[in-house]
Amino acid sequence: MIAPIDRTIAPILEKATAGERISADEAVTLLQSHDLTAIGQAADAVTRRLHPEPYRTYNIDRNINYSNVCAAICDFCAFYRPVGHSEAYVLSEEVLHQKIQETVDLGGDQILLQGGLHPQLPLEWYEDLLRGMKEKFPQVNVHGFSPPELWHFHKISKLPLEEVLQRLRDAGLGSLPGGGGEILVDRVRKAITRGKVLTDGWLEVNRVWHRIGGKSTCTMMFGHVETLEERVEHLDRLRQVQDETGGFTAFICWTHQPPDHAPWFGGDRKGGTDMSQLPPAGAFEYLKTQAVSRLYLDNIPNVQSSWVTQGEKIGQIALRFGANDMGSLMIEENVVSQAGTVFHLTVESIRRCITEAGYIPRQRNVYYEYIDEWPPAEGTSPQTPSGPSLPVIS
Repeated sequence: MIAPIDRTIAPILEKATAGERISADEAVTLLQSHDLTAIGQAADAVTRRLHPEPYRTYNIDRNINYSNVCAAICDFCAFYRPVGHSEAYVLSEEVLHQKIQETVDLGGDQILLQGGLHPQLPLEWYEDLLRGMKEKFPQVNVHGFSPPELWHFHKISKLPLEEVLQRLRDAGLGSLPGGGGEILVDRVRKAITRGKVLTDGWLEVNRVWHRIGGKSTCTMMFGHVETLEERVEHLDRLRQVQDETGGFTAFICWTHQPPDHAPWFGGDRKGGTDMSQLPPAGAFEYLKTQAVSRLYLDNIPNVQSSWVTQGEKIGQIALRFGANDMGSLMIEENVVSQAGTVFHLTVESIRRCITEAGYIPRQRNVYYEYIDEWPPAEGTSPQTPSGPSLPVIS
């Protein structure tokens, strides 16, 4: 690791790269620093210690939004529609199965199934949905329902949270995505959302899911109304839960994508925040925050790059700033693209990004198990790593 230009962070980086746990105050100090190169190289050193293998991974899945109807109001969301809106929808089983079949045909083994907080669909509707998918596509993992959705199911069904989660698991739910985390600090959540689960509820969904044997991912959307201290508080809450349960497989962070203004955004409602007017956080802040997250979340094994919001090049560079995974092909993505941010990569592009970063690309499942054949079958021409060639942003 090169010597930091910012000498105040040197002992913190040395501590982290040696495998010692850094404190919340130390993480804030790192976020306050502008020495991106040193922080990034420390995160890369930690990643190489945790993942000394010559592989970096990706998966193939599809983000299927079964409905865009939502009773909550999120000021940053351009996707949801209020109940009764002319553009509101609920996908039919026929359309849903067609989308899954297309995913399977492209080599996918998973769907990311999410929607809004629909006020009228009972728990039995979701159980039937899952059973129908697993009956027709038993090989496909359903990475489904964000913690806010699951908390909503718990509330509208008036059933214990554990019972709701167990019933959905029995019906075919495989793992939980980390959606709806935003910033896990109630001051922030109350400022940018109304009618949505607060911090303790989001975390409790994951605790209970882990307790019944499930795995989940965790996320952070940053660069809006939160402070750096609140960004670290979010990371700390995740680290605490992981200490308790060990159930998080990966962490993914991305920057807030300011949406084009629309009449249903919270800025037009009493008490709302017009997040379309907030300046976007750039690549520098994204790479630094991901790197600090890798250093802080010493108990979460995997960090995923966010090329979906950052684009191919920054997504690739993120593999040198703490990420060991390029994320998903994302055959379909609706939420971020509705805000005006649209990046698309092919499987070949993802594999090339990993190869150019000096690693061998491997396809994995939600549990970070390799599901491709290695070494490749005779007669194929796998890409081989060309060695580290990524530029450093400073």
